[in-house]
Amino acid sequence: MLSGTSIFCFAASYAVALALEASRLFFRSSVRGAVLLAFGAAGLLAHTIFLAYRAGSEAMPLASEFDWYLVAAWLLAAVYLYLMLHFPRTAVGLFTLPLVLGLIAVAAKFANRQPFPQTRASQFWGTIHGAFLLLGAVAVLVGFVTGVMHLAQSYRLKHKLPAVQGFQLPSLEWLERTNSRATILSALMLAVGFVSGLLLNLVNQSKHPGESVPWTDPVVWSSGMLLVWMLAAALFSLLYRPARQGRKVAYLTVASFVVLVAMLGVQLVAPSVHGQKTKSQHGRVFRNATAVAAGWDQRACERRPTRILDFGFWILDSAIQNPKSKIQNRDERGAR
Repeated sequence: MLSGTSIFCFAASYAVALALEASRLFFRSSVRGAVLLAFGAAGLLAHTIFLAYRAGSEAMPLASEFDWYLVAAWLLAAVYLYLMLHFPRTAVGLFTLPLVLGLIAVAAKFANRQPFPQTRASQFWGTIHGAFLLLGAVAVLVGFVTGVMHLAQSYRLKHKLPAVQGFQLPSLEWLERTNSRATILSALMLAVGFVSGLLLNLVNQSKHPGESVPWTDPVVWSSGMLLVWMLAAALFSLLYRPARQGRKVAYLTVASFVVLVAMLGVQLVAPSVHGQKTKSQHGRVFRNATAVAAGWDQRACERRPTRILDFGFWILDSAIQNPKSKIQNRDERGAR
């Protein structure tokens, strides 16, 4: 109940903040900024408390698919508050908060809450693998937000449309720099996360062959495709100077977001052993359960003859008991 209530609390705070952001399009208000900041900060605080509680109650803190999505939503909400403090008059939340709520919805409805199996030998590489993939995905989301804002701002300026009341966006120069840096940063982080995942799999193959993930697993090849795309986008942005200017960099970040969503969709839908108990682990659980059952059955068999003999003697004693003594015993019980 605490889990569901906490998720509802910070999701509702973000939803109210999104509604307040949308109200910029309809009317002006002198107190909206303060109320908006209060709801955004309250949501982030409740979100933080929930993740801290999860980290303290789990044997392996924040080591499940469910936690991965919630931490990604937390980082994106923190980016939103940072941008809102630096650009208080811009409608950053209209582009950021829907992604935050989407990540929370996927975590609550589709993500698996079972912690990833982890051994001491793989703990180091597993931590690096999860952390850098998370940061790389968040960088892709930040690039997508700034890319969409860049496209909206450039469209308005190109067609000489008047600014919508209450709907202001950062300058094109700032958005271009942020888009380009997000693309390069996400490619580097995803590369570190993917390589550390390969090393983690090699460690599992050498120490626990049955616990490694097959190289043809959907999580492996979909992550590899995302990395190839991000490296190509980063190289294109670095080597082709016009790609760092204008709408080309925005198109790259939007396309990167589409590839990221496709990868996450494959990992949620396709059957995979990544983050699940492998055959060797299931075998150990089955063998342990069989041993326990065998031990219980052996102890039961050791006790069974004594119980059978006692029951037999009781029946024999009842059969040969004198009827007169039975009546006497019944009268004595009635007298008492």
